[in-house]
Amino acid sequence: MPIYEYRCKNCRRKVSVLVRGFSGPGEVTCNFCGGKELTRLFSTFATVRTDQDIYGDILDDSTLVNRMMHNDPTAMVEWSRRMGGTEGEKAPEYQEMVERLERGESYESVMPEMQKRIMGDESVPGPGAESTSGGED
Repeated sequence: MPIYEYRCKNCRRKVSVLVRGFSGPGEVTCNFCGGKELTRLFSTFATVRTDQDIYGDILDDSTLVNRMMHNDPTAMVEWSRRMGGTEGEKAPEYQEMVERLERGESYESVMPEMQKRIMGDESVPGPGAESTSGGED
């Protein structure tokens, strides 16, 4: 039984459809927003690798490790790709964060804003915000 994958044009999320039999998926709607405009994706396949294999590959790459030690935002993107697979499987917010890091924005400037947007948490300070202790002396 095949699994067909689509990208919703409305919310940009990936939708997977398990098809019983070989007749094709029929009409597909987005599980997240109910949108009916979907684009078929080329499906990826899984390979079995242990965490030790993945970490070993990363730690053996001295160039990547050195870039990470120097807080290179593009190194964070590379590390994320190696740890978690392809970005095509991630939410639009993740895609935006990766694009900003690839452009060279610092992790410290990107993360607070993304946390606010994703969590709707107004207590997370934005870039350049001063932290307050919240207590009185």
